[in-house]
Amino acid sequence: MPQSSHAVVVGGGIGGLTAAVALHRCGMRVTVLERAPALAPVGAALSLAPNSLRALDVIGLGDEIRGLAAWQGDGGMRTPGGRWLARTSAEAAAERFGGPLVLLTRATLVDRLAAQLPPDAVRTGVRAALADPGDTHRPARVTTADGDLEADLVVGADGIHSAVRRALFPDHPGPLYSGFTTWRLVLPVPGVEFASHETWGRGRLWGTHPLKDGRLYAYAAATAPAGGRAPDDERAELLRLYGDWHDPIPAVLAAARAEDVLRHDVHHIARPLPAYHRGRVALLGDAAHAMPPSLGQGGNQAIEDAIVLAHHRADLAAYTAARRPRTTAIARRAVRAARLSMAGGRTAVAVRDALITAVSRTGPALFLRGFDGIADWRPPQAPYAAVQAGADTQ
Repeated sequence: MPQSSHAVVVGGGIGGLTAAVALHRCGMRVTVLERAPALAPVGAALSLAPNSLRALDVIGLGDEIRGLAAWQGDGGMRTPGGRWLARTSAEAAAERFGGPLVLLTRATLVDRLAAQLPPDAVRTGVRAALADPGDTHRPARVTTADGDLEADLVVGADGIHSAVRRALFPDHPGPLYSGFTTWRLVLPVPGVEFASHETWGRGRLWGTHPLKDGRLYAYAAATAPAGGRAPDDERAELLRLYGDWHDPIPAVLAAARAEDVLRHDVHHIARPLPAYHRGRVALLGDAAHAMPPSLGQGGNQAIEDAIVLAHHRADLAAYTAARRPRTTAIARRAVRAARLSMAGGRTAVAVRDALITAVSRTGPALFLRGFDGIADWRPPQAPYAAVQAGADTQ
């Protein structure tokens, strides 16, 4: 693929922007089409594990993002009454996987990625449709209200309800409801001290984690019918579900306003796609392999996808071969983890909690074991940024 070739990225989320930056660094002219009026990411925060931080090293952002790590000391898993099921620490996680876990707001990462692109690369308020996937003899074509764009490569990064995916694989059933809904909020809670934790109850869970800027990120999940909403507001719903759980959860809810709470049902792609590409079009992130958030790997895998896609930009079959087995396996693990964490029967929960406690006493906490084979991933090439830095010093 010549250096003057053109890539069109449909979707300006984290995966799409990472792909745009990586392709731009490879010498491609990049156009990002985002249908929202601004690059305002959906969702509050995300956790980046060492695997995606190594991927960000490729585009020169890894160390900057590592500097945002806020988790220090102990953490782990608890019961609603406050009993610790498993303990671990930031140091143990870094030692096991060769780097920290970094929690940051999605807006922070989007801003860092967008700053790496030329000023005219991102077009917001643009609805795009794939008109022709192209082939080896003709470019792909994307339709917008302002006219068509031809591209040597189109990246479908348009999320779980991807229109690009439907155009490529119209017979695929698409995402399914995972059986539970989630709430997320980022806010300051002055004077509240806590250890980073995730708490598992009966068909419900809650997590509270610190951010570098002094705020905290909290999330919750509960089994619920699809499309449900609170009769009053979602903060009131959280109070009903979690108001009597251990500290600092009541203090977090007391500090929250109704407008601070985001609620989204969780969907995932249960049947893997036959491929992550067709013609000159490649899918990444949720468009390719949406998974429950139980392993915190949705955004991480999108970042991995983006870096590997840039590496295999001239051979999309190699991209599918590199990414489909790994992401399919991780998505299945995420589904199993979600079933475990959202167990609702009294006996099942008692057995689960006893098993977690016993396993954690024999070695690394279950929280860390869940990342084995995931967080130790490395990109398929030496970081471009490192190579450039070395060249600059010679």
